[in-house]
Amino acid sequence: MQKCAATIRSLAAVAALAVAGAAGPAQAADFTMKIGLGTMNDIQHQWANWMKEGIEADSKGRIEVKIFPRNQLGTIASQIEGMQLGTVEAFIAPADFFAGVDPRFGTFSIPVLFKDPTHAEKVLLDREMNKAILGLGADKNLQVVTVTTYAMAHYFGKQPLRSLDDFKGKKLRVNATDAEREKMRRFGATAVAMDLAEVVPGLQQGTIDGTMSATAVYVIFKFFDIAKVLTEVHDTMIISTGAVSRAWLDKLPADLRQIVVDQGRKLQPRLMEHSRKLDAAMRTKWTDAGGSFVTLPDADKAKVKSNLADVGDQVTKGNPSVATFYKQLKATAAKY
Repeated sequence: MQKCAATIRSLAAVAALAVAGAAGPAQAADFTMKIGLGTMNDIQHQWANWMKEGIEADSKGRIEVKIFPRNQLGTIASQIEGMQLGTVEAFIAPADFFAGVDPRFGTFSIPVLFKDPTHAEKVLLDREMNKAILGLGADKNLQVVTVTTYAMAHYFGKQPLRSLDDFKGKKLRVNATDAEREKMRRFGATAVAMDLAEVVPGLQQGTIDGTMSATAVYVIFKFFDIAKVLTEVHDTMIISTGAVSRAWLDKLPADLRQIVVDQGRKLQPRLMEHSRKLDAAMRTKWTDAGGSFVTLPDADKAKVKSNLADVGDQVTKGNPSVATFYKQLKATAAKY
């Protein structure tokens, strides 16, 4: 009986240890991947969420992904610099913001390049074009893993912009690419480069009179508290790029490095399809908040198309590498 009791006590102790082990903390990941972005609850945030989901699953927990929206890791410029240094593992933003690293990123904001989101998707997923895009910034310590449509850009002004004449003399915020500056010049407006986080204060303080962005941004940052009208010109598509720090990637074993890169690439078509659904939902949210959409008069629409047709050629001709990339982008767009 004593031996039996001892055996039972021993088995109970083993069981208790097993339960304690199961209830204990999970094994720490081998690597941490911080993903930064300037927005939230939009297609860029969805990219971060899907990257986290796929990478943690495929790496079997060896990589832990943490997401930091609304510039929690710093300004957009500092996060891009952080990727180059290896202090920020990944970041997603409109391609324009990467133009300081590689000016070819600025070609995506050239007006009248993309007809609509579906056309842009075909261009960006073209096999040769996609390969070229994912190679941008490689010599600057960046690895682009995803390019995706965000949405068509619309114009916002404290005073509604209902015609091309309404643009004249206005100070409009841009992302600082040559194409955006030239476009504003042709509209008779002044381009003001400004970080996204500074736009609402800039409007309130009179530093700028308006801005250009997607409906999601206007909803997320509650622009409807300032004014209610968005002007649809359909001249520029916002394209976002998700990139990973090569300095960080180089620290990973080959299998984990491949998981990160593959996850970003395979998300591209899924993100582009979802971006269209999300934009439609954001348009509804804008109108539910009392906002409205207006379009330019037909005569102004024709002027926009003709007036902006050669912006791309003009702003790229002084840089051979940018001109070559733009020609490839333009030729690919003409295929679809």
